[in-house]
Amino acid sequence: MHGHTARDPETERSRRWLLNRALLLGGAAAVAAMTGCSPSSPGGAPASAARSSGAPPPGGAAPRPGEISYDDFVGVTTDGKVVEDLYAVHSTGVSTAALVKAAKAFLKGLPAAQRRETLYDVRADEWLVWSNLDGFERKGVRMGDLTKAQRARGYAVLEAALSADGLTQTRNIMKLNAFLGEQAGGRETLTEGHYFFTIMGTPSATQPWGFQFEGHHLAVNYFVLKDQVVMTPTFMGSEPTSATYRGERITVFTRETEAGLALLHALTPEQRAEVISTTEVKRGANMKAGAGADNLRLPYAGLPASRFTPEQRDKLLDLLRVYIGYQDEGHAAVRMKEVEEHLDQTYFCWLGETGDDSAFYYRVHSPVVLIEYDAQAPIAYGDERGPGEEPTRQHIHTVVRTPNGNDYGADLLRLHLETDHGS
Repeated sequence: MHGHTARDPETERSRRWLLNRALLLGGAAAVAAMTGCSPSSPGGAPASAARSSGAPPPGGAAPRPGEISYDDFVGVTTDGKVVEDLYAVHSTGVSTAALVKAAKAFLKGLPAAQRRETLYDVRADEWLVWSNLDGFERKGVRMGDLTKAQRARGYAVLEAALSADGLTQTRNIMKLNAFLGEQAGGRETLTEGHYFFTIMGTPSATQPWGFQFEGHHLAVNYFVLKDQVVMTPTFMGSEPTSATYRGERITVFTRETEAGLALLHALTPEQRAEVISTTEVKRGANMKAGAGADNLRLPYAGLPASRFTPEQRDKLLDLLRVYIGYQDEGHAAVRMKEVEEHLDQTYFCWLGETGDDSAFYYRVHSPVVLIEYDAQAPIAYGDERGPGEEPTRQHIHTVVRTPNGNDYGADLLRLHLETDHGS
């Protein structure tokens, strides 16, 4: 049934990476030269989104050519060595039946050609090829190319996979993307429709599979093995973070901002002195674990929760629940239990100012979870400043990962294959 298998066309990947570099570094003219699109054409990026900025933002914007394939995937580690025995194949008792049913209905409702373009092998490199940039060349089926009924079935997949808050957050990011497009004079890539589904494997109650839903400022990677799920990497961002779109006032990342500040302000001055970095400065972009950073080596920084008071630990858990709570409620509870088992080893660090109105960066990092929040410099909306300048709360990026090899459910899949099929 799969239309694609794990692939190795380095020329295609190189082109996709170079496109993203052009979007960040080379300006609209470079994009036009590479894509055949003029700066004002639907396929081009807004000139304001392509200002020259020196080095690309930390964390990358897409995989570099030939840098990593699924078989090369290691995952985020502190030193390049994976901590073993963190994950296990087991029953969670939380049904995935509704999600399997929704995914099957979505695929069944696609014409054969679109279905072929949407389907990949469960171990396809396509898992790793995602980006937060609007002009990135994506595979799969585009929401804007679907009929109303087909889109409804696509949203039903997201509804089954995400919590109500997660679905609202996802839809609001898409709406704010369209708002940005209208402000930029109209761009195909800056619309609610320019988001893509790919399905890895065959939706099944017994066999491993998953899906990826991504576009500008949004990437949800969702792996399913029977009744276990892994919803990472999940990237969510927006510019702007608050605007009125078609009569609806939309604001995103308020809870992420407030929960981070609540934890920081609950710390003593002595603790804050350890949490707030003195070796790294808050810049226009500080994210480390964005797209293209699947094998990132990131040492712990800041203060571990083993040195928190009970009240401070509660604030940390509140912060974790904001991000983990975007997946469906039952699996979010399973995930929180996994995270709580490593709470003493969970580090919190901070960059930047600490006021209620400040723009800042923070990170939560343990053997089983990595969360980054990064208020970044404006690129395409507001002030005429690019990456590397002053950050603002009108441009925020967040990412959630599962360190030590289980992003994309890779470690669970490995264990499943070893157990069920031998290896």
